[in-house]
Amino acid sequence: MSVKLKYQGVLDLGEALAIQNGNVEEANGVLKISGVAGTPHEKNLIWDKIKETGGEFPTDIEADIKVADDSVFHRHTVASGDTLGKIAKQYYGKAGKYTAIFEANTDILKNPDVIHPGQELVIPNL
Repeated sequence: MSVKLKYQGVLDLGEALAIQNGNVEEANGVLKISGVAGTPHEKNLIWDKIKETGGEFPTDIEADIKVADDSVFHRHTVASGDTLGKIAKQYYGKAGKYTAIFEANTDILKNPDVIHPGQELVIPNL
């Protein structure tokens, strides 16, 4: 199996995340990828996918992923059924961190229990 085929899931994720300035080269059994993710969260998703495919310290891939906007961890568009607790669990692994999201968005949120589909929330770096 070619290395590119092995890491096709990583390449597909990069495309789904609209990684900018993406470049993929395969040479001597090593896949070299580079590009610019929108946020640190997107960069983490790419790295998680690389490790899921190649293990914790893969030797057959080199990735140089930069971040366009590291002033926030991510920007999340509220979907129907979302709560700040669910969103916090998604990004931080702990629902109790919802207060950080609320505090980062007091310009549009007045109550942590009231969010609406379509609102774009800042997910702050912790």
